[in-house]
Amino acid sequence: MRKIIPEKELKILRKLSTPAKIQDFLDTLKINFEEKGDTSLPPIMVLKKRICHCTEGAVLAALALRVHGQEPLLLDLTANRHDFDHVVALFKKDGKWGAISKTNHAALRYREPIYNSIRELAMSYFHEYIDDKGRKNLRSYSPPVNLKRFDKFGWMTTREEIDYIPEYLAEVKHFPMLNRKQIRNLRRSDEIEIQAGKIVEWKKRGK
Repeated sequence: MRKIIPEKELKILRKLSTPAKIQDFLDTLKINFEEKGDTSLPPIMVLKKRICHCTEGAVLAALALRVHGQEPLLLDLTANRHDFDHVVALFKKDGKWGAISKTNHAALRYREPIYNSIRELAMSYFHEYIDDKGRKNLRSYSPPVNLKRFDKFGWMTTREEIDYIPEYLAEVKHFPMLNRKQIRNLRRSDEIEIQAGKIVEWKKRGK
């Protein structure tokens, strides 16, 4: 598998030998605001342009994990109509789950490998997944999606858009986090939580 990745990009990926190093590298990349329309940049183009949004960053992280012998797994987190979905790369250490996350948000970030299940990990994002009105919007999560299923499309080496990955994530079965009663009883977040949720790492040009 390593032989099919261009040497320049492979050299970068070889240095990203732990989930923490992968996360540190993702944090150096600018956030992709998709100012010219939706994108699904493949890992090779993310490394070239040094820009990505959450799904693009998660796919790159999954590739880096694969280079170092781990499964290339993604987790899709879905929100209600008031918010955006989020995608992270999954990894396992000593039997526990962790996540690598590219985000512009202050809290929807890296997760240490301390979670016993995918549900536990997914729920760790729940209370910080709020909007400007204090609504808690996270609703469901997918099973781990192994990107090996897309090997036939050449996702690891292509320079073309990889729309089929986010399309699959949108269609795959998801598990609800809450029942209807729990949703009805949700308390709005405090003003200090709302303000904390507005902290961003990267600002759009002109703002």
